[in-house]
Amino acid sequence: MPDLFHQGRVDHGQEKTRHYADPAGTLKPNLDDKVADFSYSSDALAQLIIDMWLGNHGDLLAAPAPTDYTQRSVNAKAVLAARGIYVEKPIVITETEYEEGFSLADAGLLTAGVNDGIVFVLPRKSRATLGAPPPPAPLLETAKMLMAITPNGI
Repeated sequence: MPDLFHQGRVDHGQEKTRHYADPAGTLKPNLDDKVADFSYSSDALAQLIIDMWLGNHGDLLAAPAPTDYTQRSVNAKAVLAARGIYVEKPIVITETEYEEGFSLADAGLLTAGVNDGIVFVLPRKSRATLGAPPPPAPLLETAKMLMAITPNGI
């Protein structure tokens, strides 16, 4: 499971799957599987998850096309800066994109050939109970918990 602020690496031998830190053009079956070895908690990022679950900030995932990674990164940079988080080449991706082997290098989010990108993985909306009976369930703690269990989760 991906999580936005989890990063690290564990080599699982033959289990080589879905990750974004490999060189551009690396075939998906040859990608190294990385597992988070730390976590970061942020109310601002958790609120971003909630906002996205509720249909706000769609331009972070499809701006104007899902594969327009440069524009998605520009949009993510602005949204994160509005929350007090200033990073150079952020991008928000879905868990599905993560699982399918999203590559930061393939997305072209490099600075002079250096990988300065930061990938935030949006936890699946289906993981939260959004349709709780009234009053609406507070989602902040749910979003923070899902950040913690989703590798590189927002």
